[in-house]
Amino acid sequence: MDVLPLSALGERIMICGPSNSGKSTLAVALAGKIGAEPFHIDLFRHLPNTNWEERPDEEFHALHDAAILGDRWVMDGNYSSLMPQRFARATGIILLGDSRWANFRRYLWRTLLQKRNRVGALAGNGTA
Repeated sequence: MDVLPLSALGERIMICGPSNSGKSTLAVALAGKIGAEPFHIDLFRHLPNTNWEERPDEEFHALHDAAILGDRWVMDGNYSSLMPQRFARATGIILLGDSRWANFRRYLWRTLLQKRNRVGALAGNGTA
């Protein structure tokens, strides 16, 4: 099996996949490798220090659109309504897939044991 070199993905990489598939962890790792800022779209969507209260759509879209204007980034998350503009700017796309059992195991791990300091976690740990 041939392995694609990281450089082939360019400097603006989007990572998509199901919940608990490792998008945020991969985004941080890749951003560190290419010297880019990792962006977690969930953090654009939700207000910090809340129990996952959503931002108004206009504010959410503005944060997303400002981030993708950068020269170098790694962005994790789906949000299909924003994909057209992200596709237009991305130089590489990674689509993660995993078994439901692996995703469930990660969900349990992050919910029960990794509540604090989790990559991509909402500021305030989702508590009001």
